[in-house]
Amino acid sequence: MNETMVTIVGNVATKPVFRETPSGPMVRFRLAMTSRFFDRAAQNWRDGHTNFFTVWAWRSLAANVASSVSVGEPLLVRGRLKVRSEERGGQSWTSADIEALAVGHDLSRGTSAFRRTSRVTVEPGAMAERQDPSGQPDAGSQLPDNEPQFELPAPAAVREPEPAA
Repeated sequence: MNETMVTIVGNVATKPVFRETPSGPMVRFRLAMTSRFFDRAAQNWRDGHTNFFTVWAWRSLAANVASSVSVGEPLLVRGRLKVRSEERGGQSWTSADIEALAVGHDLSRGTSAFRRTSRVTVEPGAMAERQDPSGQPDAGSQLPDNEPQFELPAPAAVREPEPAA
């Protein structure tokens, strides 16, 4: 499979549209990417051409994008590039779509708070409590009994500097 994989950095141009489809959740939005260049004659940075991409996301990525992304936010999108040419009603156009595999905020331009979503559904009674590194149960967060649980190594002991004699 020869697919063109791209990583695009841009700003969300339209509100993400979320839909439930027979194949699962789907979201789409437009991403604007403007090139910048240094104009030596004017000694300043200038905006170049703006490209617009339609980003499509499916399943859990779609649900997470719909609840995390707003117009104007800077994003990084990694996915499969699909360029389509269409003709309808005597008009023809070309569009560039990205089937997203990963979407994230551009942290070089701001901050973001990550919240993990549940990813498995198991029968009641088949759960084990997850513990944080201090050994305390993580309230409301559980793992299936058969899922590997990892323990973080204990922090190295901090030694106070010895007084100079």
